[in-house]
Amino acid sequence: MSDESGTRALSRRDLLRRAGVGVGGLALSGVAAQPIWARPKDAEAYDAASTITIGFVSPLTGPAAGFGEPDPYVLGLARKAFATGLTVGGKHYAVKIVNKDSQSAPAQAAKVAGDLIHGTKVDLMLATSTPEVVNPVADACEAAGVPYITTVVPWEAWYFGRGAKDPTKSPFRYGIHFCFGTANFAHAYTHLWPQVKTNKKVGVMWPNDADGNAIREALGPLLEKAGYTIVDPGAYQDGTNDYSAQIAKFKAENCQIFNTFPIPPDFATFWRQAAQQGYTKIVKIAQIAKTGLFPSQVTSLGAIGNNLASACYWHPTFPYRSSLTGLTSKQLADGYIKHAKKQWN
Repeated sequence: MSDESGTRALSRRDLLRRAGVGVGGLALSGVAAQPIWARPKDAEAYDAASTITIGFVSPLTGPAAGFGEPDPYVLGLARKAFATGLTVGGKHYAVKIVNKDSQSAPAQAAKVAGDLIHGTKVDLMLATSTPEVVNPVADACEAAGVPYITTVVPWEAWYFGRGAKDPTKSPFRYGIHFCFGTANFAHAYTHLWPQVKTNKKVGVMWPNDADGNAIREALGPLLEKAGYTIVDPGAYQDGTNDYSAQIAKFKAENCQIFNTFPIPPDFATFWRQAAQQGYTKIVKIAQIAKTGLFPSQVTSLGAIGNNLASACYWHPTFPYRSSLTGLTSKQLADGYIKHAKKQWN
């Protein structure tokens, strides 16, 4: 691969080899190779033609925009950390991060991935937040042979949602995905829910998409094994605007626990209708995921946004420090609050 000036840049295969890992060991690059990747030199030391270009795709606008709210701040920290380049395999490189907005849409995610792969000619692709964003980017990278790292999608939605069948024989050669899965959701829910006395009937709204299908396949049986009764009115299409039938079923079955993995606008529509039709008065636990994760998503609901339960993927009290920036979780949150004038996200 050559850059626009015609000077040969770091090849995608070389990127992995010189970092000390093959494609199969890419997961180790963030840990095993970190001392090399995070070792800066003086700005004068690197040749501008030797550049590692990293693509970053996330939802800055559209239904999943809550996930992307902190991205400008976080990417700013990363660019600052890489300002003087990094050393890989004894050679120094400049680092360029090019970020694109997926607009929360699969078609747009695929388009910007193609632009980054074939236009910008990225050496490494990063993508985050919902299978609607991540899966099209990952597929584009697989097709082009570009290394990629993805996150913030339950691993089953990433793996099986892209057509994989056997979890022991991955068909994907160029990427690594790191995220929790349905077993982690089940572990959290079955430890949280017993704190509130209920009839253990769970009304579920799991959509007909990568997330919903993965959750239905794996989470449902785990909850049933733990003694919960699942009331599933069936997969619904993203963008549905009338949930009267589902609400009626939940009321008839007296479902005191409610669980859903919707795109944010769908939950807002459903929850408003549930309040109007009296279902929210029955619910003792409303456990939501994929939406309600961020302050903006909750406040947009107004009064009916109170008393919702959601998993917390990251928290300022977590006892970790970034190996790239050196910031603690609290310092990262405090910096974002100061920068964005918003609650930490």
